[in-house]
Amino acid sequence: MNKRYYKPEQIIMKLREAEIQIGKGLKTSEACRNIGITENTYYRWRKKYGGMQPNQAKHLKVLEEENSRLKKLVADLSLDNAILKEFNAGKY
Repeated sequence: MNKRYYKPEQIIMKLREAEIQIGKGLKTSEACRNIGITENTYYRWRKKYGGMQPNQAKHLKVLEEENSRLKKLVADLSLDNAILKEFNAGKY
C-alpha cells in the first residue's frame, strides 16, 4: 500500500469531515474509514492540527521551516566557536 502525503490544509479538511461524522453519531473508527485514514492517523493529526484554521496551518509550516533553518545556523556557529576555543587554547 502506497503512503499518501497530505498538505496541512487537506489534513484540516479531513479532520473537519471526521468531526462532522462523529457529531452525527458515527464511531471514530467508522468516520476514519469513511475519509480514508486510520484511527491512529486521525488521533495524531488531531493532536497536531486540532482546532486550526487552514491559514494557521500555513503559518505553522513557515515557522517550522524557519525554526529548522535557525537550528542549523546555531549548530554551525557552535561548531565554529568550539574550533576557535581549541585553537586559542593552543592545542594546535
